[in-house]
Amino acid sequence: MLLLCNYYLTYKCNAYCEFCHFGDHNVFKDTPYAKLEDFKSNVKQLAEMGVKFIDLTGGEPLLHEEIHLMAEFAKSFNMQTSITTNGLLYHKFAEKLAGIINLLHFSLDSPDEEEHNRIRKVDCYKSVFESIKIAKSLGEFPDIHFTVTNETYKKLPGMYEIAQKHDLVLLVNPVFSYFENPGLTPEAVDYVDEYCDGKMDVYLNKGFMKLRRDGGNDINNTSCKAVTRVIVISPKNEIILPCYHFGNERIPIDQPIKDIRNSEKFKYYKQMEGKFDFCQGCTVNCYFEPSFAFPTNLYAISSLTSKIKYSYNKLIKQKISKLKISNSTEK
Repeated sequence: MLLLCNYYLTYKCNAYCEFCHFGDHNVFKDTPYAKLEDFKSNVKQLAEMGVKFIDLTGGEPLLHEEIHLMAEFAKSFNMQTSITTNGLLYHKFAEKLAGIINLLHFSLDSPDEEEHNRIRKVDCYKSVFESIKIAKSLGEFPDIHFTVTNETYKKLPGMYEIAQKHDLVLLVNPVFSYFENPGLTPEAVDYVDEYCDGKMDVYLNKGFMKLRRDGGNDINNTSCKAVTRVIVISPKNEIILPCYHFGNERIPIDQPIKDIRNSEKFKYYKQMEGKFDFCQGCTVNCYFEPSFAFPTNLYAISSLTSKIKYSYNKLIKQKISKLKISNSTEK
């Protein structure tokens, strides 16, 4: 079942994050932005195929001048939408995006301003908090998105304090191993897992942590559903197989997407899903999140309990926030 579309609106970014390959601007400087016309055509087809969730991603997604039109179009098909941003451009799109983004994440890499800006190699710490203020004034319910690395995992208590102060959920995103990034050490995995355990307003997918403790994906007993449950579309209007991070096949969308997914080439990647040599040890969150969507194994069960807690907590915070806004308006 196709659940999720990771739609790369651009590979360009306005930050230079240490843990992210999009920080190498020289590599992506000549890449295009996704065309609105292509986006609409693709999203309409995906909706007909049953896709329920679309991540508008990049690079920095808010560099795309028409992102609000894209989000609004996806929302018109009852798709759940998500954006993760460094906050530098949120003020520009805040009102246009209000009410059409289900999961709005502001990236914060450290509770310390100097460290956050050093990691991002751009002064954007204050922009995160200004974005939070703007979003909440518009009735939005953002999360603080903390990509945990081996250098920052012990900053979790400080990050938790910030989330508590702003009455937001702290979304803990364990860095994964790909390209030259080594992923979390066993010590970091244990620390993160133990610290987050039992905290209602922290979201950590427990399935991710179990997968890391088990050494990542096992090509002989794969848990990956990156091909069957996820579709990845590039700014050049291509489907990337088997996934973005290890993409070795790019198929131009010059025919109906359904036909591409029924092609012999696609069937090959479906058969090899999670079984390529480069799939061994993989822990890329973008694909294991939907892979764990159904409780068919221990990873999925661990993931499901985390998601239930997150959804419940977000609902409670939204109700409280709306009540506060209502009381304030009455006064």
